[in-house]
Amino acid sequence: MEGMEGDRSGGSRYTLRPSRISNEDILFCIDVDPESLVEMKISGPNGRPLTRLDSIKQSILLFINAKLTINPEHRFAFATLDKSASWLRKEFSSEVESAIAAFRGLSTTSSGGHADLTALFRVAAHEAKKSRAQNRIFRVILFYCRSSIRPQHQWPVNQKLFTLDVVYLHDKPAPDNCPQVVYDALVDALEHVSEYEGYILESGQGLARVLFRFTYILLSHPQQRCAQDHLDIPKSLTKKATSSDSMPEDSITVSSQ
Repeated sequence: MEGMEGDRSGGSRYTLRPSRISNEDILFCIDVDPESLVEMKISGPNGRPLTRLDSIKQSILLFINAKLTINPEHRFAFATLDKSASWLRKEFSSEVESAIAAFRGLSTTSSGGHADLTALFRVAAHEAKKSRAQNRIFRVILFYCRSSIRPQHQWPVNQKLFTLDVVYLHDKPAPDNCPQVVYDALVDALEHVSEYEGYILESGQGLARVLFRFTYILLSHPQQRCAQDHLDIPKSLTKKATSSDSMPEDSITVSSQ
């Protein structure tokens, strides 16, 4: 906002300085820990169990199709997170078929209790510099599925070259896990590296529709976002409250899950 100017009616108006919204290069990083194979609460085709990984792949395809409808100049690449991050498909592409081909090479591995995000941030920073040279911006969308393994990183505080979004799918809190601790670590990582406003969205409900809802929120362009604390979408469709109503099914507060 550039300030207020008076008008003839005695009121005032704001003027917004015009700016160009950059095309995005988006790196999807998918957690391939065995916890990504935890089953969701809905079955897939022919009654086959639908896993977190299945739902993540579906949500990414939804995202790419929608994002390219908005702007066909956005590009996408893919990585996986085991003990560390590694490329799944390094070439950035604006083709949906590129995502489908990347998913064919996707398989789970054992992380051995480690999740180091340093390599992911290093790759993102390197690619972000190349994107900037083309007047583009770079974003990482991390899908994380571990309820007990706290992610770590070693990254300078003053290097914020890309935006980080996180989708965290976890089990409900129990004596043998600590999703709140993991969530807090993910928040710390996001705030540590993100250039523009990054969003962290989490659920322990095992509902694919919640994940798809997150996908639509992440369609928002980093250069046009409000702070997550001010985010009020999607709007809840609630029935008239009665004395017997309990917490909404889609509540996603970590401490209550």
